[in-house]
Amino acid sequence: MFQIYLPIAEMSVDISLVLGMGGIIGFLSGLFGVGGGFLITPLLIFIGVPPPVAVGSSVNQVVAASVSGAIAHWRRGNIDFKMGTVLLGGGGVGSLVGVGLFDLLESLGQIDLVIQLSYVVMLGGVGALMLVEAGRAILQRRRGGGRRKKHVHTWIHGLPLKMRFRTSRLYISALLPLGVGFVVGILAALMGLGGGFFLVPAMIYLLGMPVTIVIGTSLYQITVVAGATTFLHAITSQTVDIVLAGLLTLGAVVGAQLGTRFGAGIRGEELRGLLAMLVLAVCAALFWQLVSTPAEMFSLNPLVVLE
Repeated sequence: MFQIYLPIAEMSVDISLVLGMGGIIGFLSGLFGVGGGFLITPLLIFIGVPPPVAVGSSVNQVVAASVSGAIAHWRRGNIDFKMGTVLLGGGGVGSLVGVGLFDLLESLGQIDLVIQLSYVVMLGGVGALMLVEAGRAILQRRRGGGRRKKHVHTWIHGLPLKMRFRTSRLYISALLPLGVGFVVGILAALMGLGGGFFLVPAMIYLLGMPVTIVIGTSLYQITVVAGATTFLHAITSQTVDIVLAGLLTLGAVVGAQLGTRFGAGIRGEELRGLLAMLVLAVCAALFWQLVSTPAEMFSLNPLVVLE
């Protein structure tokens, strides 16, 4: 084992472990169209990285994984740039709001608890809904049932400011993707997420986009939002560990290319089912960490400086 010191986290880690984690996250990014922050942040917390540093550093890694995956999908024509740009409009505002909340909670000394509780609630809810829907879709396909609508038109689709998104073959209100992007921006800043675990289901079931276009467009949007969030964390809370982020990034770039190639031969509902099970597994691990007895009853937070 070759140990390396992380200056912001103030701890030493095994290089091969961090590179492997980055590779796995990159693979998932290319496979599912998610940035991987929903998994990398809990994993960093598990190996002892302080939650604020895990959030700030993992967002930087999300950028690399998303760029690598987005390039691969762009070459295949699977990105709706117009939809992605509208999502970015909401995501930029959401990032500013999320970073403000992050700084406020950190000053109150509650950021660690809020990060972990947010993961349990968000991952549990989204994962359960995705697993149920994917299971229904797989059963329907095996029974030879007819094609089912991916989304139902409600009052939401009657909102004003409608735009035509030709790549996604949609004509909907721009307020929908703006709202979705806003939520993703907050998640990216507050939880160290690219937001893909929320963005992908929302694009499929709320916006009604084709699954083949969703993954590439999600990665395009995540790339820009995560990049902006990383910059904001670096200049406000100073929780971005460049050594940790660099190691994760190196593994993620390679993993994303492999994930994109592997996912090309898997059906959309099967991909959603696999992602749902992964999300629920991470949720269960975080919940257990919250309720189980800690190995050390008392600990000091190296990020808190007494004045």
